[in-house]
Amino acid sequence: MTTPFHHEPGAAPPPQCPAHNLGVGPGGLRRLYGPEAENDPAGLYDKLRAEHGTVAPVLLHGDVPAWLVLGHSENLHLTRTPSQFSRDSRRWRALQDGSVAPDHPLAPIFTWQPVCVFADGAKHERQRGAVTDSMERIDTRGVRRHINRFSNRLVNDFSEKGSADLVTQFADHLPMMVMCAIFGMPEEYDERLVQAARDMTRGTETAVASNAHIVSVLTRLVERRRAEPAPDFASWLVEHPATMTDIEVVEHLRLILIAAYESTANLIANVLRMVLTDPRFRARLSGGHMTVPEAVEQTLWDEPPFTAVFGRWAVGDTELGGQQIKAGDALLVGIAPANTDPAVRPDLTANMEGNRAHLAFSGGPHECPGQDIGRAIADVGVDALLMRLPDLELGVQESELRWVGNIMSRHLVELPVKFAPSPQQKLDSDPLSVMARAVRPTGDWEISSPARPVPEPAHSLAGMQPAHAPGAAPQPRPAPAAPPVEPAPETAVIPQQRRPAAPARLWQAVSRWWNGY
Repeated sequence: MTTPFHHEPGAAPPPQCPAHNLGVGPGGLRRLYGPEAENDPAGLYDKLRAEHGTVAPVLLHGDVPAWLVLGHSENLHLTRTPSQFSRDSRRWRALQDGSVAPDHPLAPIFTWQPVCVFADGAKHERQRGAVTDSMERIDTRGVRRHINRFSNRLVNDFSEKGSADLVTQFADHLPMMVMCAIFGMPEEYDERLVQAARDMTRGTETAVASNAHIVSVLTRLVERRRAEPAPDFASWLVEHPATMTDIEVVEHLRLILIAAYESTANLIANVLRMVLTDPRFRARLSGGHMTVPEAVEQTLWDEPPFTAVFGRWAVGDTELGGQQIKAGDALLVGIAPANTDPAVRPDLTANMEGNRAHLAFSGGPHECPGQDIGRAIADVGVDALLMRLPDLELGVQESELRWVGNIMSRHLVELPVKFAPSPQQKLDSDPLSVMARAVRPTGDWEISSPARPVPEPAHSLAGMQPAHAPGAAPQPRPAPAAPPVEPAPETAVIPQQRRPAAPARLWQAVSRWWNGY
């Protein structure tokens, strides 16, 4: 095996060296950036696996050394053992010795912030607890209805034209629309915010400025919610008993916004590309042998929205995958190569339906807490698009599709399609203004025959605030405001007897509810 990291970061091979322009840098190490890494990441992973095994030395921007973990089990160990591999980037030896400057292109990704993603132990539990508790208050069924409306609003913009680019006109915008509404800042959704979110993870010269714009938007939001709380995610973080500071709240909102946006936009584009380019995939989906959620899950194996996550930092000298890791070394969670590890997936054409052992959302204590929201945006968005435009066809040859890559993701640049023009769909109202609707009575939820009357619960529900928002309705079993008590039994949900046509009516009601009608 190559002995890594025996060179100085930034040193270049002699001009006559064949390593120039071949993705190979000082010490014979392969670069995780540049044309080869961006155009053929899978090929690069295969080379690294053949040369080094399950853990490979690589070079980041500026030829800064790091480790890319390729093996599935090694990645699980990396993410599940914070005592050996910390999320605190201040441990990085390259930062301590000045090899990595504060204005490094990847600074928006690795610069330490007071957020749970850079914390371990008790601090991580306190901050992540605030995030997960706030996410549990989201009415996910209500959000699905709004995702459907957002999707149809976007489709309305191009449905009459007969052609569109599903990346720039659909996949890039739907996740940002949803997240802005969940956060409580629908008025901030615009093209600049979308482009800033894309730019700040790419390691470009403008990444730092894009990051500053997003922080400015979120700072204004937190200031408003300190003064005027509302039933939205930002307010729940501000008011959480973890008593996070404004800076902590802003940075957590930034983290969630960027992670949710980047991963979901890529996921939607990847699912649509597979539907349009893989005949078997399209046939199984249109023939009813595969559902959209199953298609999403297959895509999470084959084309995960994040190819790698940076990073982990070694707490002390240790060993991983046969490599000697030194204290302060940087490591990347290799999501895409782990998903194709021959040890767990010897046949890459095998159907992975029902198998969620992929690492698309990482693993361990830092596994993505919002993955179900991302799945919902992709599931409902793709389904709504295919329902509106069932005759979608790729508008160019598959070989003409282009990607833009970086160490974290591989982003489809455009996905041109053609279809039979169709009329716009009438929307009940502007979706950006109705994420927190007035509470509807519980009876509106019922889709079954009434049951026999039951006694009223002992406690009063007068003055109760909705437990879930944004969304169209509360849960059928709302919890009292204070003090916490055992929820009241559900009522009127099990009919005594159904008429013969009830199953059909039930399925129609469930279908309308699922799609947001």
